[in-house]
Amino acid sequence: MARRKSRESEFKPDPRQWSLSQLFHLTQLQKQRMLKWALYVLTGILLLTIQDVVMSRVSIFGATTDLPAVYILLITVIEGVDVGSLFVLFSSTIYYFSGSAPGPYCIGLLCAVGIIATLLRQAYLRRTKASIVTCAGIALTIYEMGLFVVGIGLGLTRWDRVFSFLICAGYSFGILILLYPLINKIGLIGGTTWKE
Repeated sequence: MARRKSRESEFKPDPRQWSLSQLFHLTQLQKQRMLKWALYVLTGILLLTIQDVVMSRVSIFGATTDLPAVYILLITVIEGVDVGSLFVLFSSTIYYFSGSAPGPYCIGLLCAVGIIATLLRQAYLRRTKASIVTCAGIALTIYEMGLFVVGIGLGLTRWDRVFSFLICAGYSFGILILLYPLINKIGLIGGTTWKE
C-alpha cells in the first residue's frame, strides 16, 4: 500500500501555468521575419501612395511609372517561388482592391508573370543581382504588354498607345534598378527562406 502511494505521488504532472508573455513568446528568427514582412508592407504602402499621389499626375512622353507592379514583381523574384507565389497572390489582390490597379485582370497577370519569372530564374540562373533584376524586368515588360493586350481586347485603349506601355515599362525598369538595393536589404533580414 505504501509502495502504491509513493508511485502515485511521484508521477504528478506539473500544473499548467499560462501567462500572456508565454503565449506570445517568439524566437529571434521569428521576430526578424516579422520585422522583414512589416518593412515589406510599409514599403508597399509608401510606393502605392507615391504612385497614387505623385506619379499618377506626372506624364513624360505620355507615360508614367507603375510602382506597385515593380514592388510586387521584385519581391516575388527575390523571395523565390515558395514564398513569392503567395506574396504575389495576396499583394496583387490588395493592389486591385486599393483602387489604383487597372482592373481585376492585373491579379492574374501579376501572378502568372511573377511565378513564371521566379521559376525560370530559380531553374536556370544563379541568385545574383543581375539575374533578379533581369527576370523582374522581363516580367514587368510582359505584364505591361499584357495590360495593353487586355486593354485592346476590352476596348479600353488604342493600338497607337503601344509605345506608351513600352515607355511605362522602361520607366518602371529604371525604378526597379533603383529599388532593388532597398528591397534586397529588407529581404536579408532573418535569412533566406529557401535554398537553391
